[in-house]
Amino acid sequence: MTPPENNPIAEQVIAAPTYLADIRFFFRPEDVAHMAAKGIELGTYDGLKSNALSVHAQTAPPNSLMPPDAGGKWSAARSQTFRNWIVNGFPLGTATPAEPPTNGQTPTRLRKDVTTLSDAEFDLLATAFRGLMDRDREDPDSYFALAGHHGLPHSWCLHHQDRYNPWHREYLRVFEDALRSVPGCEAVTIPYWDISTPLPERLQQPPFDAYVLPADPGATATPPVTGYFPYTTQRFPAAEIAQNVTDFEVLEDIATSLTQSLWGAFNVNGYQDFSIQAHDSGHGSIGPTMGTPEVASYDPVFWFFHCNLDRLWLSWQTRVSATTLTGFRSTLGEDTDWLTAPFNALPPYSTTADQTIETEVTYDRLELLSPVEGPLENLSGNIDGAHTFAFRSTSPVSVRVKGIHRLNIPGSFVVTLLADGEPVAKRFFFQPTNPPGCANCVQHGIVNIDFRMPQERLLNRALTVRIDVPGHAEEIGTTFPLAQAGNPTINARLLVEEA
Repeated sequence: MTPPENNPIAEQVIAAPTYLADIRFFFRPEDVAHMAAKGIELGTYDGLKSNALSVHAQTAPPNSLMPPDAGGKWSAARSQTFRNWIVNGFPLGTATPAEPPTNGQTPTRLRKDVTTLSDAEFDLLATAFRGLMDRDREDPDSYFALAGHHGLPHSWCLHHQDRYNPWHREYLRVFEDALRSVPGCEAVTIPYWDISTPLPERLQQPPFDAYVLPADPGATATPPVTGYFPYTTQRFPAAEIAQNVTDFEVLEDIATSLTQSLWGAFNVNGYQDFSIQAHDSGHGSIGPTMGTPEVASYDPVFWFFHCNLDRLWLSWQTRVSATTLTGFRSTLGEDTDWLTAPFNALPPYSTTADQTIETEVTYDRLELLSPVEGPLENLSGNIDGAHTFAFRSTSPVSVRVKGIHRLNIPGSFVVTLLADGEPVAKRFFFQPTNPPGCANCVQHGIVNIDFRMPQERLLNRALTVRIDVPGHAEEIGTTFPLAQAGNPTINARLLVEEA
């Protein structure tokens, strides 16, 4: 893990160091691995905080015991900086935007904005897609078979948990390899659609506009699922997609995700939370097919949409110096099990979650901040009592619709926050039509939906919430009864930061 270039960690004493801006860079991958073998965690904030006194004693010059090699010995300045961190109460701080670091792999695949492809590049991409679509549906590298990894009949996809981003990164690689297996397309890569721009006209033409399923994807599911054959993928008009992206505040969630210092977790402030919200609402913005997990991946736009989400994840990794496994782990809290066997599995692939962190893929454009633009943020609804904290006049409000029993809701749903009866924000939640039949859904059966917004949008107004289930008006009506959704509560709080 390489520190930001403006961080002189070993050259001078830092009076007020923080973990994210300074201390995490004191430990090399070999240091973390060496101590992990002894059951001592130095690669995360919580682990290092628990072992900080011992680390200081073992590394203090001139007669330090650790690290064991001469080249890894700490200078007096570094040791004093670490001591200052302990004395100051282990401040977490915020990440400092870093210059693009070199990760553990040399990029071998360049993915581009679909709108910048030359005519020849775009024609080759179309040839690759047609090649997969023309293959026999029983061919494991056919379009039909590969789309079935995410939805019916297999539904291996992972959402609303830490392995969501790793699973989809590997899924893109597998699909890209299949595109490259089409003769003449050996160098093809999946381009991305930047959802901050209108759906490109290119993606509204064959073979990217729609896909006709050649067989019933639910026939071989366990248990069998009906209703998706015959089936042609469906999308909203481009103008409606753009309006939905605005209404669901997809771009706001993306922007917020990219300013987070920590990985976080679903329903916890951090990159992961806002990234998943943007994912879900993005799916719902595009159309009935993309809003339904069983068939979303059959719509060709799925690949360009998810390629962009992977680009955004790599952008965040780069911003916070997390493009190596050691660097990434330093953005985690206590829960690192999902990076370790057997909890790191990404079925049906042999690649594991930890192996996706260092990627051979790069993009023609990452969403980066320069160091002069200042640190990222680490706002939270709670903070360690040993730390000093502050509310700012500009502190955003976090409104949580808490305790939604998703297993009772038949499919993807929309949660709308109303102030004085008027909608002020809404979010889409992406889930199967039969969530009790989804193992991942059952494991996370009660969920929260978070809204983050300026105080002035809510002050002195009465808040209510509504849940709608698109596409089920004939059976249950559009609005889903809150009582059947577990009577969720509304929780609001100002977000705090370390002072």
